[in-house]
Amino acid sequence: MIKQIQLFLGPARLRALIALFAVTGLISLILNSMVNQYQWVRPVQSLLVLVFVVGGLVIIGGRMRREERGRWVTILTPSVIAIFIALLIAPQYSSVLIGGSLGWIVAALFLTRSRMPMEYRQAIKHLRKYEYADTIKVMDRVINAEQNEPNHYRFRAEVYRVWGKLGPAVRDYQKMIQLAPDSPVAYNGLAEVHLQRGEFASALEAARQANQLAPDDWVTFYNLGMIEDRLKLSDAVVEHLQKALALNVKDTRHRVLIHFYLVRAYSRLGHMEAAREQVQAMQRLAAGLEEWQTILNDKQADTLRAVIGDDVAGAQSLLRGDMQPAELVGKSDA
Repeated sequence: MIKQIQLFLGPARLRALIALFAVTGLISLILNSMVNQYQWVRPVQSLLVLVFVVGGLVIIGGRMRREERGRWVTILTPSVIAIFIALLIAPQYSSVLIGGSLGWIVAALFLTRSRMPMEYRQAIKHLRKYEYADTIKVMDRVINAEQNEPNHYRFRAEVYRVWGKLGPAVRDYQKMIQLAPDSPVAYNGLAEVHLQRGEFASALEAARQANQLAPDDWVTFYNLGMIEDRLKLSDAVVEHLQKALALNVKDTRHRVLIHFYLVRAYSRLGHMEAAREQVQAMQRLAAGLEEWQTILNDKQADTLRAVIGDDVAGAQSLLRGDMQPAELVGKSDA
């Protein structure tokens, strides 16, 4: 459970949550020594509780997908308001308000609970135990029952990728494209699998198709730039990764790799000042490399490690000062 929380939040957000808890807790403990001297101490302590709750929600919510974040905002907003009233406005009704807020959370979780089919729950349970063959068997039954649902093929393809069976993953993404030809997700998945197999020309073709279908999605530009980096198409790398950054990549671990690929592209082009500027940008995103290291250490990351393991190691060497941008190009092109 702790490891899953670490993977979900990432090092930077986890540290921020711990720091928030430590600061608010320490201030509250200090105020305890003055609780009988000043009437304002209790309200301030209550406010500190709210600061921690709201701050924690912001830190955790920023990591969630938009739809999941909306669900939790719906669930928690009435409860936070009730707790605020109980602590700061009407403490005489605190037991009723706090009890009601907890009751609302339980009811809202029930009302907004996931409609995930039972088969998917079984598949995820097997996947968490690294039981890949059993996961695939479950998804085979799902697909046999609903052969025209593209998302079933997407899920099975992602399981195959984690398992390291990339050929079946390609076939599932191709089937998904057949069923949903306008899906950028299908083309992105296909591009990533071709990249994992070292089939760079096929990966580039699929990534371009995904980008045409979703030109406002930074992921499509990121995948394009990463594939073009392998093909040493440096001008295209700069163009597409700068467009990705312009679309506001909030994910730290992907931003740091974007800057790493830009370092390599600018170095190949001989623009060393621009390359050094990208290294400086990487230094502000060092936590992203910690996130990658945590992810790559997982048992299910063998395939991912084969694709970006060297990139993460190279980025770490740059930030430690063990390697200069020009040396990175020499190593990559050797």
